[in-house]
Amino acid sequence: MNKFVFRSVALLSGVLFGCGMALSGMIEPSKVTGFLDISGNWDPSLAFVMGGALIIFMPSYFLLIKQRKQAISGNEICIPNNKVIDKRLLSGAAIFGLGWGIAGVCPGPAVASLALGNIAIVLFFAAMVIGSLITKLYVSHHQAQQASVIKVS
Repeated sequence: MNKFVFRSVALLSGVLFGCGMALSGMIEPSKVTGFLDISGNWDPSLAFVMGGALIIFMPSYFLLIKQRKQAISGNEICIPNNKVIDKRLLSGAAIFGLGWGIAGVCPGPAVASLALGNIAIVLFFAAMVIGSLITKLYVSHHQAQQASVIKVS
Protein backbone atom coordinates (compact mmCIF):
# COMPACT_ATOMS: atom_id res chain seq x y z
CA MET A 1 0.00 0.00 0.00
CA ASN A 2 1.19 3.51 -0.64
CA LYS A 3 1.70 6.45 1.70
CA PHE A 4 -1.49 8.16 0.50
CA VAL A 5 -3.60 5.24 1.72
CA PHE A 6 -1.90 5.18 5.14
CA ARG A 7 -2.21 8.93 5.53
CA SER A 8 -5.86 8.73 4.52
CA VAL A 9 -6.48 6.03 7.12
CA ALA A 10 -4.67 8.14 9.74
CA LEU A 11 -6.78 11.18 8.77
CA LEU A 12 -9.99 9.15 8.90
CA SER A 13 -9.00 7.75 12.31
CA GLY A 14 -8.33 11.25 13.61
CA VAL A 15 -11.65 12.53 12.27
CA LEU A 16 -13.48 9.60 13.88
CA PHE A 17 -11.68 10.28 17.17
CA GLY A 18 -12.60 13.97 17.02
CA CYS A 19 -16.23 13.20 16.16
CA GLY A 20 -16.41 10.72 19.02
CA MET A 21 -14.97 13.25 21.44
CA ALA A 22 -17.42 15.91 20.28
CA LEU A 23 -20.43 13.57 20.22
CA SER A 24 -19.71 12.31 23.73
CA GLY A 25 -19.28 15.87 25.01
CA MET A 26 -15.68 15.22 26.07
CA ILE A 27 -14.42 18.37 24.35
CA GLU A 28 -16.22 20.38 27.01
CA PRO A 29 -13.82 21.34 29.84
CA SER A 30 -16.72 21.14 32.32
CA LYS A 31 -16.97 17.38 31.64
CA VAL A 32 -13.33 16.86 32.57
CA THR A 33 -13.39 19.06 35.65
CA GLY A 34 -16.66 17.36 36.67
CA PHE A 35 -14.94 13.98 36.40
CA LEU A 36 -11.98 15.17 38.45
CA ASP A 37 -14.23 16.69 41.16
CA ILE A 38 -14.65 13.47 43.17
CA SER A 39 -15.50 15.27 46.40
CA GLY A 40 -18.17 17.53 44.90
CA ASN A 41 -20.53 17.16 41.97
CA TRP A 42 -18.78 14.16 40.36
CA ASP A 43 -19.60 13.38 36.72
CA PRO A 44 -18.65 9.76 35.85
CA SER A 45 -19.39 10.13 32.11
CA LEU A 46 -15.70 10.38 31.18
CA ALA A 47 -15.11 6.95 32.75
CA PHE A 48 -17.87 5.50 30.54
CA VAL A 49 -16.33 7.04 27.41
CA MET A 50 -12.89 5.67 28.36
CA GLY A 51 -14.40 2.28 29.20
CA GLY A 52 -16.27 2.16 25.89
CA ALA A 53 -13.08 2.99 24.01
CA LEU A 54 -11.18 0.25 25.87
CA ILE A 55 -13.90 -2.33 25.15
CA ILE A 56 -13.42 -1.65 21.43
CA PHE A 57 -9.63 -1.28 21.52
CA MET A 58 -8.49 -4.13 23.79
CA PRO A 59 -9.57 -7.09 21.62
CA SER A 60 -8.02 -5.40 18.58
CA TYR A 61 -4.81 -4.80 20.48
CA PHE A 62 -4.39 -8.34 21.79
CA LEU A 63 -5.57 -10.11 18.62
CA LEU A 64 -4.09 -7.90 15.90
CA ILE A 65 -1.54 -5.40 17.15
CA LYS A 66 0.46 -7.00 19.96
CA GLN A 67 1.68 -9.98 17.90
CA ARG A 68 2.90 -7.85 15.00
CA LYS A 69 6.58 -7.08 14.49
CA GLN A 70 5.79 -4.46 11.84
CA ALA A 71 3.01 -1.97 11.30
CA ILE A 72 0.65 -2.52 8.37
CA SER A 73 2.70 0.12 6.53
CA GLY A 74 5.79 -2.08 6.88
CA ASN A 75 7.47 0.26 9.37
CA GLU A 76 8.96 -1.21 12.51
CA ILE A 77 6.76 -0.94 15.60
CA CYS A 78 8.77 1.02 18.14
CA ILE A 79 8.10 -0.14 21.67
CA PRO A 80 9.88 1.75 24.42
CA ASN A 81 12.29 -0.37 26.40
CA ASN A 82 12.65 2.07 29.32
CA LYS A 83 10.28 0.80 31.99
CA VAL A 84 11.81 2.82 34.85
CA ILE A 85 9.53 5.13 36.80
CA ASP A 86 11.88 8.03 37.40
CA LYS A 87 11.79 11.67 38.47
CA ARG A 88 11.34 12.88 34.88
CA LEU A 89 8.30 10.64 34.28
CA LEU A 90 6.67 11.54 37.59
CA SER A 91 7.25 15.28 37.20
CA GLY A 92 5.93 15.22 33.62
CA ALA A 93 2.84 13.29 34.71
CA ALA A 94 2.25 15.73 37.57
CA ILE A 95 2.58 18.77 35.29
CA PHE A 96 0.25 17.16 32.72
CA GLY A 97 -2.27 16.37 35.46
CA LEU A 98 -2.11 19.89 36.87
CA GLY A 99 -2.66 21.40 33.44
CA TRP A 100 -5.53 19.02 32.72
CA GLY A 101 -7.15 19.70 36.08
CA ILE A 102 -6.78 23.48 35.87
CA ALA A 103 -7.85 23.88 32.23
CA GLY A 104 -10.19 20.90 32.00
CA VAL A 105 -8.67 20.14 28.60
CA CYS A 106 -6.15 17.52 27.53
CA PRO A 107 -4.43 17.28 24.12
CA GLY A 108 -6.91 14.96 22.36
CA PRO A 109 -10.02 17.01 23.10
CA ALA A 110 -8.05 20.23 22.48
CA VAL A 111 -7.26 19.12 18.93
CA ALA A 112 -10.86 17.98 18.44
CA SER A 113 -12.10 21.35 19.73
CA LEU A 114 -9.93 23.44 17.41
CA ALA A 115 -12.54 23.13 14.66
CA LEU A 116 -15.04 24.96 16.88
CA GLY A 117 -12.94 28.13 16.79
CA ASN A 118 -13.15 28.70 20.55
CA ILE A 119 -10.40 31.25 21.26
CA ALA A 120 -9.67 29.71 24.68
CA ILE A 121 -8.99 26.32 23.04
CA VAL A 122 -6.86 27.92 20.32
CA LEU A 123 -4.78 29.66 23.02
CA PHE A 124 -4.55 26.42 25.03
CA PHE A 125 -3.35 24.53 21.95
CA ALA A 126 -0.80 27.22 21.08
CA ALA A 127 0.49 27.22 24.67
CA MET A 128 0.66 23.41 24.62
CA VAL A 129 2.76 23.44 21.43
CA ILE A 130 5.02 26.20 22.77
CA GLY A 131 5.43 24.35 26.08
CA SER A 132 6.32 21.15 24.22
CA LEU A 133 8.92 22.94 22.10
CA ILE A 134 10.47 24.70 25.12
CA THR A 135 10.65 21.39 26.98
CA LYS A 136 12.22 19.65 23.97
CA LEU A 137 14.85 22.41 23.70
CA TYR A 138 15.54 22.27 27.44
CA VAL A 139 15.92 18.49 27.46
CA SER A 140 18.21 18.45 24.42
CA HIS A 141 20.32 21.28 25.90
CA HIS A 142 20.50 19.47 29.26
CA GLN A 143 21.51 16.20 27.56
CA ALA A 144 24.21 18.01 25.55
CA GLN A 145 25.57 19.54 28.77
CA GLN A 146 25.65 16.15 30.47
CA ALA A 147 27.43 14.62 27.47
CA SER A 148 30.10 17.34 27.56
CA VAL A 149 30.60 16.83 31.32
CA ILE A 150 31.07 13.10 30.76
CA LYS A 151 33.66 13.73 28.01
CA VAL A 152 35.62 16.16 30.23
CA SER A 153 35.65 13.81 33.22
